[in-house]
Amino acid sequence: MLKIGDRMPEFEVMDQDGNRVSSKDFIGKGRKTIIYFYPKDNTSGCTAEACSFRDNYAQLTAAGYNVVGVSKDSAKSHSGFRAKYELPFRLLADTTTQMLQDFGAWGEKKMYGKTTLGTLRRTFIFNEDGILERIIEKVDTRNAASQILEA
Repeated sequence: MLKIGDRMPEFEVMDQDGNRVSSKDFIGKGRKTIIYFYPKDNTSGCTAEACSFRDNYAQLTAAGYNVVGVSKDSAKSHSGFRAKYELPFRLLADTTTQMLQDFGAWGEKKMYGKTTLGTLRRTFIFNEDGILERIIEKVDTRNAASQILEA
């Protein structure tokens, strides 16, 4: 699990359009980066979270943030999800779960009384130099952007 002050882990994955995206695309570019991990496209909580970022996207970018969503869904799934909800930010496909693991967003969780391995809903906020400033582990899906903007 990442800790405050850690550097953004190196990664290279595909976005919803099949473009390669790496950690180098965000570090040293003059903007802070919000990387939020979510379990699955087109599910109620994940849709609410994505729409919270969409609805507050202008405020987030005005405050100097990039926004990036990540799940283990495919680029094709992300493409449809992004189009359906008119999301203005990139969705990254971590189909191997390596990025999820490196960030500490993959682990045991309880669902319907069963313990399974899966995506842990977490949001990581990095400064312009790729240093972790904040982790949100208890994400309020309907107010995900407000948790950042009102901090």
